[in-house]
This record gives sequence, C-alpha cells and structure tokens, in this order.
Amino acid sequence: MVGNEAASGSPELRESYEVCAAETRRFLAPMWKAAEVLPAAVRPHVLAVHGFLVRTDRLADEHGTQADREERITRWRSETLEELRAGRSEHPLRRAFVDTALRWELDRAVIEEFLDAIRADCVSPPAFETFAEQRRYLREAGGTVFEMWTPMLEPEGPEASSLTSVLGEVCQLVDIFEDLPTDLAAGRCYLPQADLRQLGLEVGDLVRGERRRTLDELVDIQLGRWRLLLEQAAPVTGMVAPEYRPFLHTLLLGAQLQFDEVVLRQGRVFTDGIEPLVTAGGVTRRPAWPHAGAVPDHVAVIMDGNRRWAARQGLPVSRGHQTGEWAAMRLVNAALRLGVRHLSIYAFSTENWDRSREELAALFDTLGHGAAQGIEWLHELGVRVRWCGRRDRIEPSLASTLELLESVTSNNDALSLTVCVDYGGRDELTEAARALAAEAVAGTIRPEDIGPADLARNLYAPGLPDVDLLIRTSGEQRISNFLPWHLAYAELVFDPTAWPDFGLAQLREAVTTYAGRRRRFGGGLPGPTRPVESAPAT
Repeated sequence: MVGNEAASGSPELRESYEVCAAETRRFLAPMWKAAEVLPAAVRPHVLAVHGFLVRTDRLADEHGTQADREERITRWRSETLEELRAGRSEHPLRRAFVDTALRWELDRAVIEEFLDAIRADCVSPPAFETFAEQRRYLREAGGTVFEMWTPMLEPEGPEASSLTSVLGEVCQLVDIFEDLPTDLAAGRCYLPQADLRQLGLEVGDLVRGERRRTLDELVDIQLGRWRLLLEQAAPVTGMVAPEYRPFLHTLLLGAQLQFDEVVLRQGRVFTDGIEPLVTAGGVTRRPAWPHAGAVPDHVAVIMDGNRRWAARQGLPVSRGHQTGEWAAMRLVNAALRLGVRHLSIYAFSTENWDRSREELAALFDTLGHGAAQGIEWLHELGVRVRWCGRRDRIEPSLASTLELLESVTSNNDALSLTVCVDYGGRDELTEAARALAAEAVAGTIRPEDIGPADLARNLYAPGLPDVDLLIRTSGEQRISNFLPWHLAYAELVFDPTAWPDFGLAQLREAVTTYAGRRRRFGGGLPGPTRPVESAPAT
C-alpha cells in the first residue's frame, strides 16, 4: 500500500512505488519490516530509496564478466542521474525513486556518491588496508542511503543527518557479516587487510574456518569497532520527530541483535555467516546455541543502572530508560539463543512509585512503547508473556497493552517471559496469605493442611518455577523485594555492567558462572531437585 502523496500520482507512478516495496520486501526484508512502523505518508518514499538500492546492488551482482557488470552499472548510473536532471523517469522502478528525490529534494551529491561506490565495487574486488578505508566504504555503500531519507523524518538537530549515516554504516556492517561465507568464497573480503596481517591470517584461513582461536581474535577486533559505531549512532533516535523514532529504534535494535549473534558465533561466522533477523516469511527463529555447562531453567534479572548510565553519558534519565528497553529486548533474544526456558525481569517495583512524576511518565511511556512495539516480534519468536504484579494502579492504556500482550502470546512455548510491573515481593506474599485466610474462613481448606503449594498457587503468577539464577546489573548486591518466594535457592550473580550495556556476552558469562557452581539445596550433594513443590504451570 502506497502513501497518500504517492497514491495521488498516475497509475504508473503508484505501480512503481509498489514495485519498490516488493523489491525491498523480497531482498531486504529487515528494512521492509522496520518500515512498517513509519507513517503512511513517508513509508513508500523510504521504500522507494531502498528499492532503488536493492535493484542497483543486484545489477552489480548479476552473473557475467566483470566488464559486463561494469557496463550495466555504468549505464544504470548514467540513466539515473539524467532522469534526476530531467525530473522524470519512465523506468518501472526508477520512476518512484526519481519522484521521491524530487518531492523531498534529496541531495544529488549523496545519490551520486552511492552510485559511484557501487560502480567502484563492481570494477574490482574490495581491498581495504585499514579500518579507515573500510569505514569510507561503509559510508559510501550504506551511510549514503540512510542519509537520503533522513529529511523525511523531520530531523531536529544538525547532527541528525551525520548520525543517521553512521546508523547506515552499522547496517552495512551487518550486511557484510551476513554475507561473509558467500563473499569469501567469491574472493571478496570486506575486512581490513591490516587486521588479518596483524594476526598472521590470510583470506584462505577465513574460508577454511581453521585456526579458530585466531579467528575469534579477528572477530573481537571487528566487534570492538562495531560497538563504537553502535554507540555513536544511538543518539539519533532522539533527533527526529516522535512518530519516526520507532523506525530508528527498530533498525538500531536489529543491528544490536546481530552484533550479539556474532558475539555468540565468534570465528564460526566466517564459515556459517548469520541469518537475517527477518525474511520474507517472517522473523527468523534460531535454535538454542549449544552451551558447555548446565543452563539455568529460570533466569531472573534486576535491570539496574538506567539512571546512572544516562548521567555518565550526559543524557536525560528518559534516554536511560529508553536504552534499557532495547536491552530488555536483547535479553529476550539472548535467553532464547542460550536455551533459557523461563525469564523474569523487574520492570517496575512498588517502591518505584516514589520517583518524580516526570520520571514515572517517562518510565510508563517506555514500558508502553516496548510492549506495543514488541507484540508481533515476541509472538513470532514463540515467547509467552505474563504480567506479574498489581493490576489496580497502572495507567489504563499501559495495563491494556500488557493484557493484550498476555492474550496474544498465551499459547507460545519457546520462552516464558514474566514481566514484573508494579511488583513487590512482600505485597505478593501478603496477598497470597489473605487469599488462603479467606479460603480457611470459607471452609474450603483447613489451616493445618496448608502447604507451600497452596501459597504458590495464590501468587501473582501461579506456576512460575523457582529461580535458578538471579542477575542484578550495575554492581548493587541486594534483591530489592524481587521474587522472594522463588529466590529461596537461587544462585546470585552481581554484574557491574549498567543495564543499558548488558547483552548476550554478559548473560553468557553469568550462565557460565552458574554452571560452575555446586547446587546443594541445603543437602550434602548437588542435585536438580528443588526443595519446594511448585504449583503446576497454568
């Protein structure tokens, strides 16, 4: 479906926008999916830019001799620039791109920079000596495309265009890692040659996947730079009009999730690559990655440090909570990849009501945004979501969103995600005691017959299994009234990482720590049996 402005054109123009959308959906599904959250008036124009990108890239990659490919892309470049000068195109795909360029007054120099980069890549295989040279390629091949559509997002600061370009570089880097095995097999290496020489590697070593420890070192070097680009690009999400921020959030989160995937695979990425997060068929489901030790069945996380992280970055508290929301989505993905079956997160405690009205509003906005934006993604990943906490004090629209999330995902079984909102452990136990007292008064249970399972079935989330591993971030070492019933025999890990910086690497380290501990449950020998009988899952 094209937007209002695009739909008002001729049938040929409307059809051209549809062609661009179809091209993007087929060959660049993650971008097509991310663009779904854009307003209808802008979405077809962003897809027109990416439809043009995809077609240009495909022309450069089509079979034939090097001379054939160079001739095709040279002709495509010449025709595109001529049509931009003329202000019209008869090409079934370029028609929409030219129309978009005119409507939004796209920078012709940026378009030409992109076309020149593709032509140069077509003429000879890439050969980057340094990261600076690789960075220049990332800018020309990816940053330029993102810069094209930046004016459509109503940028609110002079840095918005340059930081959107950096986000484009990050996404181009993702593309490089997704295509590593194919490109290496074809003799194309998009990594700096100086990095290979530093470690005594040749391209053939990457193709064969040998010398794994050294390949892991090479990956770590790339990840370090990837991390810096992510950190540099992240502020752009606050530099556009509010209605466009979910789009940039989605792109940034996708890049972060693929970063985590490379962290997990390390040197295997040269032979295995990584699958796109989204294909034309939907969100990619990846099986759990094998782990050397025992994996906790139930991990609970106290997500601490948003405010301190924001203060260190010189950012408002709201930005810390926003970045913490992305970290929560990364945690869900990390738990799935490591084979965790139950995940509980402390999103808002009963004590958090004491914070300022402004911070509470920011917190609830962030929670509502995360829940609304995450419904489809969580459902497609097979995640079941449960709300654990009081339900009588939360703002109605947030409560409705959380209840909808519960309903939509109720039959999923890949991971059970318990979101603790307006939760306090003492309140939970008090409510359970009241419920049992009412049963005793009604005569449905005798006080002497009350056992642990009876109390457990009256908790906020009946059937929630005992916690095996509790993680608290940002260095604090207390449980803060979080799941006291379920934490009776949990292993505790206190990670100094501020919550917004917590990712798969930190979760994997905590799981490894857990696997190395001997769990005795109060007895003389370690074993898997929990001391308290849990109520059956509901």
